[in-house]
Amino acid sequence: MDDKDLEILSHLQPDSTMSNSDLAKKLGMAPSAVLERVKKLEQKGIIQGYPTRINPAALDLKLLAFIFVKSSEGPGDETLAKHLCEIPEVLELHHIAGEDCYLLKIRASDPQSLIKIMRDKFSKFSGILSTKTTIVLETLKETNYLPISNDD
Repeated sequence: MDDKDLEILSHLQPDSTMSNSDLAKKLGMAPSAVLERVKKLEQKGIIQGYPTRINPAALDLKLLAFIFVKSSEGPGDETLAKHLCEIPEVLELHHIAGEDCYLLKIRASDPQSLIKIMRDKFSKFSGILSTKTTIVLETLKETNYLPISNDD
C-alpha cells in the first residue's frame, strides 16, 4: 500500500457512503483511477466491507456485556468457538491468552434477556467450564475505526 491507498482508507473508513467522484475530488485524482484503487483494496481483502452502524438502543439492545468463557477444549480444538460464533447476540468472539479461553461481546435488551441467552444457548454446548460476565455501565468510546497513519 502506498500513501494514496492510505489516504483513500482514511476517507472511506468514517464515510463508506462517499461517492467515488467526491472521493476523487478530495484526493485530486481522476474518478477512474480512484475506482481502480478501491477495487484493488477490496480484492486484496484490505477493505472487507461497508457496514452500517446502528444505534443499539434503537433495537432495544441497551445492555452490553463482556463474557469470559473457560473451555475444556484441548489446544487447537475450535468446536466451542464455532458454536459460540453462531449465536446472533455474540457480536465479537476473541480467543485469548490467560486463564480464560474466549472473550465474547454480547448485546441484549436487559439482564433477564442476557440470562436467557446464557441459559438457553450456552447450555447447549458441552465444553464450557465457567463464565465470568462484566456488564458495561456506560460506553465512552466504541468504534471499529483503525488508526491510519502514512507517516514513515
